[in-house]
Amino acid sequence: MFILDDIDFEGTQPSVKNVLGGAASFAVVGARLVAGREYSQSVSWIVDVGSDFPPEIIEVLKAWNTDTMFREDFGRLTTRAWNGYGPNEKRDFRYLTPKLRLEPYMLSESQIFSKTIHMVCSSSRCASIVQDILRRQEVFKKEGKGPSSRSKHRTIFVWEPVPDMCSPEEQEKFFAACKMVDVVSPNDLELGMMFGQPPWVEGERHGKEIVDKILSSGIGPEGNGHLVIRAGKDGSYTFSRNERIWMPAYHQPSGSGHSPVVDPTGAGNSFLGALTQGMVSEGRDPAKVINSVLAGSTGWQKAMADWEPYQNVLVALIFATVAASFVVEQIGVPRLSTSTDGKELWNGTEFTERVRLYTQRLYRTLEESPQKHYQIN
Repeated sequence: MFILDDIDFEGTQPSVKNVLGGAASFAVVGARLVAGREYSQSVSWIVDVGSDFPPEIIEVLKAWNTDTMFREDFGRLTTRAWNGYGPNEKRDFRYLTPKLRLEPYMLSESQIFSKTIHMVCSSSRCASIVQDILRRQEVFKKEGKGPSSRSKHRTIFVWEPVPDMCSPEEQEKFFAACKMVDVVSPNDLELGMMFGQPPWVEGERHGKEIVDKILSSGIGPEGNGHLVIRAGKDGSYTFSRNERIWMPAYHQPSGSGHSPVVDPTGAGNSFLGALTQGMVSEGRDPAKVINSVLAGSTGWQKAMADWEPYQNVLVALIFATVAASFVVEQIGVPRLSTSTDGKELWNGTEFTERVRLYTQRLYRTLEESPQKHYQIN
């Protein structure tokens, strides 16, 4: 859902209004970073334009050149929300105007047959969305529609649970929804809330019990899906039935104390938008960079062998980590520009170049501490 944000930092810095945001914008910019200019049209979404929609934001969105369905309704206001940030990355959220929720029936034929779909919703709504999309796909196929080359490949569903529905009362619905998706990704705070615990922490007993419980219940129709726990400045931890891998955050604390991190709003959405696009980006330039840099890493090659046939998840996790690094560097979305030699820049940097820098660091730490990064259950 497209949203314009007001952000309140509770006195630590000035509040801001009318910010291009919402889960959709941040997820799309994450996917767009991975897609690059060449594949920008492979990112598809819906933007609902109300009577108060700022024209300058339309220009920003058009500059991304994604496959965007603009729906104008000047009889309503654009969906707006308030975000409040407190200590320890605590976030409060509420809508300021009536929201216009997206439903599967609103998706075009090409959107219905997307290779990957990213959802931000409750457990029960997740299950409903997946069922409705798969049902519509079958209807289209019977009518002779849809891409025949993809007819045998199930759409990959990436699910981001909404924070306000992460509670012990939702557990059974959560487990049911997990069985229908390929990737489920709460953040560390939300995962703890779901099980009535403090924020999830790697290495702690209750954290391991939570992960074991989710994996035992099963992720995906065949139980071979992935749990991706987003842990802010500590990076991300991804678990499957047999493996676990840790990806450190791109921005690490410096000795000077200076941090390029300005605002974490939307970083998780962008992480998952990039992950979703990254899972179907084999053979593109950023993936080639990763393969080239890590070709000599025994730790990475072992992980790739063990994760067969889900190597695309490992590569996508790198894309996701790097994409999130662009989003935290300012309030709102990163700035798109073009260099003097025609290259696409985000915040003055090429996405592929930042992938290279991150992957080079990952190579070093994989060789120094392989067990810290990768473990077999």
